[in-house]
Amino acid sequence: MLETRTATAADAATITRHRHRMFVDAGRRDTPVLQVMSQHFEPWVVRMMNEGKYLGWLTEDSGKVVAGAGLLLLDWPPHPLDPHSTQRGYLLNVYVEPEYRRRKLASHLIEFALAEARRRKIRVVSLHSTDEGRPLYESNGFRQTNEMFYVEPVES
Repeated sequence: MLETRTATAADAATITRHRHRMFVDAGRRDTPVLQVMSQHFEPWVVRMMNEGKYLGWLTEDSGKVVAGAGLLLLDWPPHPLDPHSTQRGYLLNVYVEPEYRRRKLASHLIEFALAEARRRKIRVVSLHSTDEGRPLYESNGFRQTNEMFYVEPVES
């Protein structure tokens, strides 16, 4: 039976594995860069959870974690989309094990994250999506924006 629960810092290794697999499944080669990312992500997510800045949910099937998602709470200046709030949510680490996909587990987890954002009166939640994931997020009320980003080149 599928049940969703709140993630704890004790789940950091599972959340890290999901994050790693999310990037691989999205088409990124499983390179040493992803290993380094995972090594740095796990203690980071523990710290963020302990500080109450990362909220997570995990769906289990008979005790086995099969899906997860997180909501990062960000300090953010008041904005025309939400002129009163000083926080924004960032949805991340949405991952479903391959054999459990197409069962609406991701949508269910997104609903948990959005409900928590609403409870906290956070009106703006953003995310980054692959082309394949875009229909999932659009069906859950997300829309494309004009966001851009700059990445400093990595020195070898």
